[in-house]
Amino acid sequence: MDRAFVPRLYIVTDRRATGGRPLVAVVRAALAGAVRGGLLAAEIAVQLREKDLGGRALRDLAGELREITGAAGAALIVNDRIDVALAVGADGVHLGGRSLSPEDARGAAPGLRLAVSTHAPAELDGLDGAVDFAVFGPVHDTPSKRAYGPPVGLDALAAAARRRVPLVAIGGLTVEDAPAITRAGARGMACIRPVMSAEDPERAAWLLGRALAETPVRRGVTGPHRT
Repeated sequence: MDRAFVPRLYIVTDRRATGGRPLVAVVRAALAGAVRGGLLAAEIAVQLREKDLGGRALRDLAGELREITGAAGAALIVNDRIDVALAVGADGVHLGGRSLSPEDARGAAPGLRLAVSTHAPAELDGLDGAVDFAVFGPVHDTPSKRAYGPPVGLDALAAAARRRVPLVAIGGLTVEDAPAITRAGARGMACIRPVMSAEDPERAAWLLGRALAETPVRRGVTGPHRT
């Protein structure tokens, strides 16, 4: 996988949002749909974000997701838990506000890619070169991100993009938002419920994948390259 990896589609898990369906089955369907929509598998990442799970249960779930992401050629990023990421051979770890600093995480696991959550342009200062990409938002209102404050909007996303840290936008985004967030400078889009809660996760991811594949990335924004 390219060292400059920045996903076009970042699928964030929430097993409580799947309507009782197995999380692994939902993710497998979504990966198939996104590729069918036109994305390369190398342009897709899955973030395992199940904060209430204990270490053993999280490790077991991470192992299952590692199998299906590895088979598909997509990346697996584990939220916060470097130990779990290393144990299952994940591609990276996603750092939240209470996680280790990027410097400490890089020192503990130099082989892992690093993502970080950010909510204001100033939070990206000093991160250029310290992380592989930052997730920025919420761009629009969404229940899962209300604890982080009101929506920041596209103007803040554009201001954040000027910090030169590769960005993935998050927060209430739909297929129709792909052109706008890309124009603002984001490399890709993160989503939770649009895939996790979709009646047909494969079709939902197909639509997202098609929209992103058909939206040119702004020049100078790094990420996997098509061959």
